[in-house]
Amino acid sequence: MSPRHTLHIVSGKGGTGKTTIAAGLACALATSGRRVLLCEVEGRNGVSELFDVPPLTGREERRISRTSAGGMVYGLSIDAEDALIEYLHTFYHLSIAAKALDRFGAIDFATSIAPGLRDVLLTGKVYEAVRRRIKNRPNSYDAVVLDAPPTGRIAQFLNVHAAVAGLAKVGPIRNQADSIMRLLRSATTAVHFVTLLEDMPVTETEEAIAALRPTQIRIGTVIENMVTPTPLDHDQLQTAATGSVALKVPGLTIKQNQALASEFAIEAARTLQEQQRHDRLTGLGLPLAQIAFDPAGIDEGAILAIAEQLTDQMSLEAP
Repeated sequence: MSPRHTLHIVSGKGGTGKTTIAAGLACALATSGRRVLLCEVEGRNGVSELFDVPPLTGREERRISRTSAGGMVYGLSIDAEDALIEYLHTFYHLSIAAKALDRFGAIDFATSIAPGLRDVLLTGKVYEAVRRRIKNRPNSYDAVVLDAPPTGRIAQFLNVHAAVAGLAKVGPIRNQADSIMRLLRSATTAVHFVTLLEDMPVTETEEAIAALRPTQIRIGTVIENMVTPTPLDHDQLQTAATGSVALKVPGLTIKQNQALASEFAIEAARTLQEQQRHDRLTGLGLPLAQIAFDPAGIDEGAILAIAEQLTDQMSLEAP
């Protein structure tokens, strides 16, 4: 069966583990015989660092992982200046002139004064990668995962129609934007949001989802990252948070038991707050997934473990 969505866009507030979750999602999609492309657009080399491979440069699409399920993950770092050179060559046959402009800094200047153009160029590269499968090209991918800009900018980044409104009414740029929006609004695209169960990330997730809804781009799953499970129910946590639970751990002094009880109360109060934020996210009416906190840190093994959790909780396959 084919994946339900061929384009997965992952956003989240900075520091929530957005890139890590995007990498885990790419690995989850890379099942037996599948090829998945993991793209980044922020120029931080986050993908290469996660997989401990040399930095991704230029237009190179390099294999960065072979999953235990028998699939392959490729990486691509998309640069707006490179994308503009390729765009000028494709639509205007100006590759030599474009390279000359690049040497003089004109391309960087153009994308700086017209950030909407930058977004069209970046999303255009993702669009091209997705379209290869439709055209049955030999270098096509079964799915593409985009490590997208953070929640504060995701609606603007994806709404390329608005981005080009002041740049072009007709012509190749406008046609490209129209084609990209058709893909983004199609049933084969989903935007997932990564958050921690902290107040600011949850608030930004709520605001980003509200901003994205008018674009008609499908919202997928809200992924709660670095969640610490607890065996205690709500009433037990409330009691513990008051500090009224007396601990008598063998081998500890009364003072040490009191200090431990105080720490337990703080942790219980923090867990209660997390549950309240989880309830806020539940109120959005969207699918939720939870990724357990891994105290050992993030390496390729941890990414594969995240992939397993996402596979268990998300609808990645067609019904």
